[in-house]
Amino acid sequence: MKMESKDINIKNKRAKFDYEVLDTFTAGLVLTGTEIKSIRLGKASLADTFCFVANGEVWVKNMHIAEYFYGSYNNHAARRDRKLLLNRKEIRRLAKDSQEAGVTIVPLRLFINERGLAKLVIGLCRGKKEYDKRQSIREREDKRAVARMFMK
Repeated sequence: MKMESKDINIKNKRAKFDYEVLDTFTAGLVLTGTEIKSIRLGKASLADTFCFVANGEVWVKNMHIAEYFYGSYNNHAARRDRKLLLNRKEIRRLAKDSQEAGVTIVPLRLFINERGLAKLVIGLCRGKKEYDKRQSIREREDKRAVARMFMK
């Protein structure tokens, strides 16, 4: 049975600009019924979200999933902490690497896979300095200029 809905691919656009991605992991999410329905409608945001490791579990904090329109008293809280599903080896690696100074775990992309499950791509990231951000802007503008020249 193929889903008729459009492909859901919600990105954290700020993450690639503010952070240098060292490694990525794909994690499942523990969600309630109204949360997955809202995600399938595209009503989620990864702005200002981050992940942390606590008691051998990885959690995503401050992820906004809008309340489901048809949800009744069973509706969920929009910005609650949500547990991520990773195997022990990945959790241990994330816990060890995130202890380093300047390294954090940032959600990069939220999508629905072919089986209809919500997945979150998280990245082990190091913050960029101001001059690195200027370099990113310069590279992006150069790509646009080259693309314009070829379009003529």
